[in-house]
Amino acid sequence: MPNQSTKSEEYLLSGIRKVGNVITVMTVTVLILVFGVWFIVSPKVDFSESENRQLALWPTYTFQSLKDGSYMSGIQKYLSDHFPMRDGFMTLKTKTEIMLGKEEINGIYIAKDGYLIEQYDAPKQTEKIITQFGKLYNDITTDARNNISLMLVPTAVTTYNDKLPETAPDKGVMRQLDTMDTIYDALPEMKRIDCWEALKEAALAEKDQTPGSFTPLYYHTDHHWTTYGAYVAYRAFCEEMGINTLPEEAFEKTVVTDSFRGTVYSKLNDTTVPGEEITIYENPDNRLTVSYQDTGEVTDTLYNKDYLEKKDKYSMFLNNLHPVIEITNETADSDKVMVLVKDSYANSIVPFLVNHYKKIYVFDTRYYRFGPASFINQHPEVTDVLVLYNMNTIDTDLGIGGIF
Repeated sequence: MPNQSTKSEEYLLSGIRKVGNVITVMTVTVLILVFGVWFIVSPKVDFSESENRQLALWPTYTFQSLKDGSYMSGIQKYLSDHFPMRDGFMTLKTKTEIMLGKEEINGIYIAKDGYLIEQYDAPKQTEKIITQFGKLYNDITTDARNNISLMLVPTAVTTYNDKLPETAPDKGVMRQLDTMDTIYDALPEMKRIDCWEALKEAALAEKDQTPGSFTPLYYHTDHHWTTYGAYVAYRAFCEEMGINTLPEEAFEKTVVTDSFRGTVYSKLNDTTVPGEEITIYENPDNRLTVSYQDTGEVTDTLYNKDYLEKKDKYSMFLNNLHPVIEITNETADSDKVMVLVKDSYANSIVPFLVNHYKKIYVFDTRYYRFGPASFINQHPEVTDVLVLYNMNTIDTDLGIGGIF
């Protein structure tokens, strides 16, 4: 039978536990209240510069939205997007996962040499892509139909495959190349511009050089190729088209920023990741007129350097997104006229192409409503058509639907 001393100890321990529970409840309550007040009074923004995306708005209530759950889901998205110190918590989360040995976060591989590389999702619309490209070819009735080229660009997950973590599902698997071959083989009437071999050769050459002594083919923190990567593909284009390639020495190269953090960085939002350089290539002999038909703006440069003050620095190339851009070069080495149907990868290859075409019409079919084929048929002076897309986003690119 327990003695009086034991009972006293039990009462004391019970009292301590009760006090501890009260303190815990009060602490949690205070924290909830503090964060609640902090959330209410903290300023809200509609756009996240670090993630380069629009943040969720407070949802509009309707009986149907409440019934189907979208209203509560919208509230959850709003609270998540506007949580105080969200960027700091996301950085902490990413760092913690990396410390725990995680090699893939939000679809991004933590790769060698500081690269953040997007994983490749199995394509779902390959047949649609082939159909749309085929319609573009069939709907062109002018002589330009005889000079339609297709360039499909592998991304870093293929070209830098050796940098992927050993356990990555994409390691040693070149699925992008298989899809590329499927599309190319289905469209024999379009000239195949195979930049893969040139990129692969350049990537192999990097292995013999020390880090920092060469310009990489792709950005460490973005899904795009670098301007040098675009230059390598430009050489492949010229070789296929019988054009005399300009050497790198013909261009003035300028590092316009060393603080670029791109779309891949935005998916992790690890603020400790260092920024990187963007280099532009300019031929001082060019005399350019660049017309943006949607805004009426006319400039003499392919770059809008105002974007260098923003998060979305890659949009400096061709002044971001426009339905149609007309570029005239009075000093081009030919009188040929090109129509370029493209995604954003092509924006950094245009500074090389303009040297060989008197005029280039650049189409972003996500925003152009009438189809490039109709435009080409109305402009018989068009001599060449180049279709250029990267393999990582071609399957989800909304512009594919309006390509013809």
